[in-house]
Amino acid sequence: MDDVAEFEQQRTRMFAVAYRMLGEATEAEDVVQDAYLRWRSGHDPVQTPAAWLTTVVTNLCINRLTSARARRERYVGPWLPEPIATGNDPQDAVELKDSVSMGFLVLLEKLTPPERAVFVLREAFGYSHRDSAEVLGVDEGNARQLYHRALARVGEAHRRFAAEPIDGTRLVERFIAAAVDGDVEGLEAILHEDAAIWADGGGKAIAAREPIFGRSSAAQYLAGLAAGPRALTARLSVAEVNNAPAILVHESGELTGVLVPEIHDGAITTIRAVLNPDKLAHLRGQLG
Repeated sequence: MDDVAEFEQQRTRMFAVAYRMLGEATEAEDVVQDAYLRWRSGHDPVQTPAAWLTTVVTNLCINRLTSARARRERYVGPWLPEPIATGNDPQDAVELKDSVSMGFLVLLEKLTPPERAVFVLREAFGYSHRDSAEVLGVDEGNARQLYHRALARVGEAHRRFAAEPIDGTRLVERFIAAAVDGDVEGLEAILHEDAAIWADGGGKAIAAREPIFGRSSAAQYLAGLAAGPRALTARLSVAEVNNAPAILVHESGELTGVLVPEIHDGAITTIRAVLNPDKLAHLRGQLG
């Protein structure tokens, strides 16, 4: 197998690692391209291309995360990961869907870049502490400490995102029907009493700059959106995004928003709305 074919065989896996590390699909694609340039620029014979490329991608992501944190501190309003479509490719079941929920990616924001690397490699890809140590260029004891520090930071919350998600398509469809009708009571019946809405407009789209908490406030906010002039031309549909049923918002045929509900015990606990047009570019490309 030639170098290009070998690289292409690993591309999906590399994107999966980079996306989990960065939470940004466009940045993940850039990292994969950087890895390709390093792969093509010449290297010693590689016995295990997957391991070599994972090491390159992980360390490129660690470098990018360091500068990304500064950018996110200056970000306008809440910062959310870029959404990606899942479920269309059979390889997604292994390479993308496990632990790729919005909630899981938001949780990873609590970690330092090295902690995030070790946590992702172990939780999402089953790496041993020894293998993670080799990727980061540290000793095994250090890798173990990084992992346990990551666990302490995220607590047990990460377990619920790693679990098999509940099929919430019908609940999301009920949500759409109630939202379109401006049915406050219908929305309240679907929302958890402590429901929260996080909207990411990035200063480039109209969005609440502070999270909205509580069933009543969330329902009133959503009903207000449904009564706005833009709602008259908006088309809502359901698609699998980040391994969950999500709501796509199209206006004049263009994707302008993605709402990803988080569902627990038959109720919507969190809605993460990505409205920043820059963060929808990758998903637009996936949807065609």
